[in-house]
Amino acid sequence: MPTDRFDDALGYASRLHRAQLRKGTQIPYVAHLLAVAALTIEHGGDEDQAIAALLHDAAEDQGGAQTLRAIEGRFGMGVAAIVADCTDSWVEPKPPWRARKAAYLEGLHHKPARSLLVSLADKTHNARAILADRQQVGEAIWDRFTGGRDGTLWYYDGLARAFQALLPGPLADELAATARAMSG
Repeated sequence: MPTDRFDDALGYASRLHRAQLRKGTQIPYVAHLLAVAALTIEHGGDEDQAIAALLHDAAEDQGGAQTLRAIEGRFGMGVAAIVADCTDSWVEPKPPWRARKAAYLEGLHHKPARSLLVSLADKTHNARAILADRQQVGEAIWDRFTGGRDGTLWYYDGLARAFQALLPGPLADELAATARAMSG
């Protein structure tokens, strides 16, 4: 059951991401964080993993290593380690998209299952959102993504294959099915 630490993390995440919207939408970014936390909890994650799910983009999008240190000080090393494992760039401007995503895919093979669950929940929710938005706006959806259609589909196919091998189960199966549907 969530404790006051989870409540604190929810408020902290909301404040950190308050000005952000989901890519190409008017949806507050906190909706994504809540969905990732829900998926993490629904698939057996503990409180540290749920907190990391709320904060999984905090270091990458809101201050880099300084934010990660603040997360560690506030929520502990376990949460900070998962957030670090979910981060694909520590610098601004970010490295080239394809190389960054290829490195993230390769790095998954070296991450602990605790981190993989949060990453899988994140990528599954992102894939769900892409598929739903594609059904609404059509092929224009791909203009939102640096990798375009081909790069985005390559990345999600790679994620699906990696997670089915590394963390098999219903959530990995859902990501794979959603990734296939995205290309259809």
